[in-house]
Amino acid sequence: MNITAAMVKELRETSGAGMMDCKTALNECSGNMDEAMEYLRMKGQAKAEKRAGRIAAEGLSLVALKSDTCAAVVEVNSETDFVAKNDDFRNFVADVAKRAADTQAADVEAFLADTWTAGETATIKDVLVEKIATIGENINIRRFEKIEAKAGIVAAYVHGGGKIGVVLEAECDTANAAFKEALNNIAMQIAAMRPLHVSTDEISEAYKAAESKILLAQAMEENAALPEGKQKKPEIIEKMLVGRLNKQLKEICLLEQVYVKAEDGKQTVGQYIAAVEKENGAKLSIVRFVRYETGEGLEKKSEDFAAEVAKQIG
Repeated sequence: MNITAAMVKELRETSGAGMMDCKTALNECSGNMDEAMEYLRMKGQAKAEKRAGRIAAEGLSLVALKSDTCAAVVEVNSETDFVAKNDDFRNFVADVAKRAADTQAADVEAFLADTWTAGETATIKDVLVEKIATIGENINIRRFEKIEAKAGIVAAYVHGGGKIGVVLEAECDTANAAFKEALNNIAMQIAAMRPLHVSTDEISEAYKAAESKILLAQAMEENAALPEGKQKKPEIIEKMLVGRLNKQLKEICLLEQVYVKAEDGKQTVGQYIAAVEKENGAKLSIVRFVRYETGEGLEKKSEDFAAEVAKQIG
């Protein structure tokens, strides 16, 4: 059968695959469009499996705000920052975030088994495989988190064009504009200041004991390095230890951090929330938050981009 340019164009627009891949698929399937699509998907799966072992530590962390009470954050990795800036990849990650806000899946494996859109048979994994074949890099949906507010509202924020994604839940009496603005400000705080907990109330005594042990060892080493006569007494070191531990806990607990927009440079996030509550005559409290930073904890490969381009050109 004669494969026309119009047929190749139609398959390319439908599948998103490259022109030569589409032409090959149509030739292999005698021009049958449905069979050609299946052929591309199978080839895409094979390509995806070959690329699966390649390091994917770049990418994006994006959010989707479904409603005032539901939001999700996802991290999708690519091999290069070049691909992470590609509109096709960015749109794909944005769509993954929207699906994460809809899903009932509890983990990535279950999420990948979800259908891409309602009423279709193609799964999220199927679409991921096709995207790998189209873009030509290993792409990995690394993690996602969906937050649904039980008695309040949610907020979502993206920093650095997708470097950091934040979603948080707050309990409140009303979902007014002032509270939404306050939560957006707090989401920016989380992105910038990397808290690990909402407040010190969440930190276990076991964690405090372990950190105290480390701080004590550091203080003792510092003290031993001082000249004779300048060394501190054990009770002074004990007081220093308490101060250092409190300072460390404040740095990793959201409500105890200094609010980045504080005009006096002293107001904490907790005090900022209290001021917003007083101004609006209603309660507002942070329940939890999730902060994803792209590539966090992943080993990145060192590569010569110019050499890679030259290699692909041949």
